[in-house]
Amino acid sequence: MTPVSLVTRRSRALLAAAAALLVTLATSCTAPGPAADWRSTLARELPRLGHRNFVVIADSAYPLQNNPGVQTILADAEHLEVVDVVLDAIAASPHVRPVIWLDAELGKVPEKMAPGVERYRAALNQRLGGLDVHAAPHEDIIMRLDETANLYHVLLLKTDLAIPYTSVFVELQCGYWGDQAEQILRAAMSGAR
Repeated sequence: MTPVSLVTRRSRALLAAAAALLVTLATSCTAPGPAADWRSTLARELPRLGHRNFVVIADSAYPLQNNPGVQTILADAEHLEVVDVVLDAIAASPHVRPVIWLDAELGKVPEKMAPGVERYRAALNQRLGGLDVHAAPHEDIIMRLDETANLYHVLLLKTDLAIPYTSVFVELQCGYWGDQAEQILRAAMSGAR
């Protein structure tokens, strides 16, 4: 065997090992994390999140997205408990406020096809009372989330709830600067020209 063929063989082996390592690292960045870690992940990430980031409480059928901007963590807790913890954490964070997005389909899912959906809707509505809540078709929300993740971080907490269209999408807005203040500022800026 010549020295050149030995180097080529070693180079190929090193390249293959490097490629395998990169695949492992890329997969670990988007793969669901340990279930026990979701609360500490939320506590660690929320101070870093701000305007335009999302925190999603997803049902069990929610797909694992390939976009590296979406961090998926398995939440080892009941779905509505995760909603409560997330909303409480946001309420305690003066730098952000929640804008809630729900699947428009949730309001039309019949109880006989998805047992428990009526109880879920009532419990969720009670929790979301007084918050800024919007509904949009599921596919539109998914596309918006994917577009958002191209620029901004999305923290997705996946639960084991098996009722369709029950994911809660929490879009974060600035907590100390509201929409009305922004409109006044923009009007003043356009008048100053």
